[in-house]
Amino acid sequence: MLSRRNFIAASASGLLAASASRVFAKGTLHVGCQTNAWAINPTDFSSLLTVLNTINQIGFEGFETSFHNVEQQFGDAADSRARIAKTGLQFFGVHIFLGDHYDPQTSIPTQKLVAQVADGGKKLGAERVIVSGASVTANGKVDADALRRKVAGLNSAGAYCRKNGLGFCYHNHSAEFMAGGEEMSQLVGQTDPYLVDFLIDAGHAYQAHADVPAFFTRHASRIVAFHLRDSKNGQEVVLGQGEFDYRALAKAIGAAGWSGWLLSEEERLSGVKLGESATRPAREYIRRVFGV
Repeated sequence: MLSRRNFIAASASGLLAASASRVFAKGTLHVGCQTNAWAINPTDFSSLLTVLNTINQIGFEGFETSFHNVEQQFGDAADSRARIAKTGLQFFGVHIFLGDHYDPQTSIPTQKLVAQVADGGKKLGAERVIVSGASVTANGKVDADALRRKVAGLNSAGAYCRKNGLGFCYHNHSAEFMAGGEEMSQLVGQTDPYLVDFLIDAGHAYQAHADVPAFFTRHASRIVAFHLRDSKNGQEVVLGQGEFDYRALAKAIGAAGWSGWLLSEEERLSGVKLGESATRPAREYIRRVFGV
């Protein structure tokens, strides 16, 4: 078990990905897939397993999924964990979308939800909990008081996960990178690096006109993964068919010798689920651009 001092020192030097649950060799990249490209029935565990087998067949190493897709398995975790393991995929993490209106510091339901998902996810083999939602940026300004509460809430959630052997990540949407990216910079600067990692949704960040390679270069030791998505004229498209040229990010990752996960995320506001028809070309694009 790494001590807090040694963990932070290693992260600062770039020798470790800041992950609570797994340490990679320097420069090791892993490729995963978010399951929201598929329509999954949360009441039918076999529908998730079918998707996971497809993800494996396409050539991904791991997966991330919404807690809704696995919460019914929390009470029968041993058998369900074995069935997940048979897919051959690494369970990168279980995702909680917290919505736009919550107080992560004082909301008892939110605290209970994070704990429940962390406990259940760990039993199923998940390596980390990911939360997203509730930006404190509005009308081009960051609400300083809300930001302080958000930082405290993320640290608290991260502490619970760390105590129970899990990593904890914050996932951005576009809003956090608005207003010059002040909210994201403050979240990285104010959260405890031992407790809170970041899963950067590069597609959302690009939509907010962020310089993603530059942000990565400044904060590489805090980032454990990227969501890779693409869009054109404001509409989500298959990765590699839109406006975002990921070669600059790939170059920055290579220069930093960064270790972590590249996760394909295919998601349409229309609710249309394209599944393999979108994720297979996304996998090829990642291989072509990032070399993995």
